[in-house]
Amino acid sequence: MSGHLKEQAQQDFNRARWKETINRILSIWQPGRADLLSLDEIKEILKPKSETYKGMQTVPIDRIVGSEGRYRDFDKKYLPRYEYLRQRWMNIDLAHLQNIILPPIKLYEIGGLYFVRDGNHRVSVARMQGVEAIDAEVISLNSEIQLDPDVTRDTLKEKVIQWEQKQFFEKTGYDKLFPPEELVFTATGRYDEILEHILVHKYFINQKSDKEISFQEAMISWHDNVFKPIIDLVKQGGVLSRFPGRTPADMYVWISRHWDALKQKYGQNYPVSKAVEDFSIRYGQGWKAQLLDFLYRIFSFLTGKEKF
Repeated sequence: MSGHLKEQAQQDFNRARWKETINRILSIWQPGRADLLSLDEIKEILKPKSETYKGMQTVPIDRIVGSEGRYRDFDKKYLPRYEYLRQRWMNIDLAHLQNIILPPIKLYEIGGLYFVRDGNHRVSVARMQGVEAIDAEVISLNSEIQLDPDVTRDTLKEKVIQWEQKQFFEKTGYDKLFPPEELVFTATGRYDEILEHILVHKYFINQKSDKEISFQEAMISWHDNVFKPIIDLVKQGGVLSRFPGRTPADMYVWISRHWDALKQKYGQNYPVSKAVEDFSIRYGQGWKAQLLDFLYRIFSFLTGKEKF
């Protein structure tokens, strides 16, 4: 009987690896959809402010979407990605086939989804065997954003950016004065940075005036005299073509930082037009570099040598 069960566990692992290979091939054009999420990356994006011990719970397996430390070892459906996982995976599967009760797994919950602290192989085996729920000890991380089980790093980042934009517009009224589509970012945390730019601009204007201007006046002045001139230079110089996937607002943030560094090195009179040109030359990619980068990423993804 033990030999038969070991053979069954071998077959189960082989079947799981085959399914993972098929999933990886099918997701080649949307590779992020196949990746198990990293808890550290999610925490970096959502920035939970507190945690609460929830104790023992029965958790739907399809809401376990990531791991604290083993996210590279399994795909989004918790299928094993590497051969070296075989022995540990089979041992867990053998326990399942013999109806041996294993200790509860340990999970973090954030935004309604779960991330494994301890028990990745148990989740993988249970999901492969069609188990719908699993006992777990849960710690909840506070988040104002609720997540969908199909979330990926990219869709999560988009959702957080949208939430940050909404908060920024509600706080400043920017969208009532200017086209909201001109202030769109591809990274989180940028709206707080823009708010800081406006407040610093307000401070310097007030330093030169007997009458303190309002936040709205400062925002209009910042937009017309700081933000828009840089955006116009970016568009006129075709800079965006060297930074695929980025927005004019992204470029404003990066070029502002670069301009500050150049002014510290060469003096406060360093022209912004030269800063834009210098940034594009230093950090932008021509079409050949973009093509080589794309081909390298495809090769790395197919061979499994690096995370896509």
